[in-house]
Amino acid sequence: MSSSESNRRAVVIGGGPAGLMAAERLALAGVRVDLYDAMASVGRKFLLAGKGGLNLTHSEPRPAFDTRYFERQADIAPWLDRFDGDALRAWAQGLGVETFVGTSGRVFPQTLKAAPMLRAWLSRLRTQGVSFHMRHRWLGWTDDGALRLQSPDGEQIVRADAVVLALGGASWPQLGSDGAWAPLLGAIGADVAPLRAANCGFDLGPRRADAPADADAGWSPFFAGKFAGQPLKPVALTAEGLDGRQFSRQGEFVVTATGIEGSLVYAVSALLREVIEQRGEAVVHLDLLPGRDAAWVEEQVAHPRGSRSMSSHLKSRLNLEGLKAGLLHEVLSKDEYVDTALLARTIKALPLRLRAARPVAEAISTAGGVRLESLDAHLMLKSRPGLFVAGEMLDWEAPTGGYLLTAALASGLVAGEGAVTFLR
Repeated sequence: MSSSESNRRAVVIGGGPAGLMAAERLALAGVRVDLYDAMASVGRKFLLAGKGGLNLTHSEPRPAFDTRYFERQADIAPWLDRFDGDALRAWAQGLGVETFVGTSGRVFPQTLKAAPMLRAWLSRLRTQGVSFHMRHRWLGWTDDGALRLQSPDGEQIVRADAVVLALGGASWPQLGSDGAWAPLLGAIGADVAPLRAANCGFDLGPRRADAPADADAGWSPFFAGKFAGQPLKPVALTAEGLDGRQFSRQGEFVVTATGIEGSLVYAVSALLREVIEQRGEAVVHLDLLPGRDAAWVEEQVAHPRGSRSMSSHLKSRLNLEGLKAGLLHEVLSKDEYVDTALLARTIKALPLRLRAARPVAEAISTAGGVRLESLDAHLMLKSRPGLFVAGEMLDWEAPTGGYLLTAALASGLVAGEGAVTFLR
């Protein structure tokens, strides 16, 4: 980059992983970078993720890795060509953070903590010349295209030769990503898909298919009071998408006061959300004994139980008790519960009717955002040269497991490099 180009200024708005990565790529190219964030410190959602051990990426090889981005996998593959899971691990090592692969294939820092990694990253960015401006909320543009920022000292007008927006989606708004940018970008020609909950829990509908339309939804008060917050494991979950696509996976999730949430539910949340939007409800089936085949279960349930209650019988023969036994009582009537054939079938395929995703503010991530068709290959908005968009602001989604963070960082790198190219 020439000396005149190195004097140009880039602004990054948003201090999450995508924004920090964009700032890093710009700074490495010799561009003066100012990063603004509405919160008092950067990386707040990153630190929150660290409470669970900080799942950085996944060891799954490509192209299987790419399929985790659903219909956007062809669009995201070029990002991953620039920065995939292996590149992320090498980048982390450059920060002094060693990583390891867990039994599930997920990749974590050896310390299982986010704070040391974030501190090392911010220290390096400051050394590279990135200037940080906290408590500055982006308000849009002036009539002549300058940035409007609300600061503790009042509104400021900031001019830049290139801008990268990395403001997040609309999940966890208390950490800074509230989706307030959507109408601002829509007003300048960006095609913005509505923001929706992704990697989210779901509320239960009526527990029985034959329930009247005005029947109470959700768990019974007794079940919710006794089992809310408890994990259900091991369990296998199956569901069918609108296009007939089948989901079937073993894992675990948590029963909530109003429905279900957790890793296994998050993995199928995109499919369930689409079915609910089109049909008003989605049905999942749970295999409560995924390690046993249907014939064995049927044989054990039908075994003579003498004077024992069915509950005692199930506990003795199948080790079914507690939460799993409670689920059977939730979906079966008293007469159905003692129908051994129906009971055995339900143990292997217990239906749960889901009526709504939990609010987007509670979700781990967001679907929707700036449609990639509005952007060029460098993630620059076609209707606004010099304006780049990265991270969860973009219209893509992925399950948990490291896929979210990998693509967010990769998009920040692509946008940062795109801004460097633009400045040249």
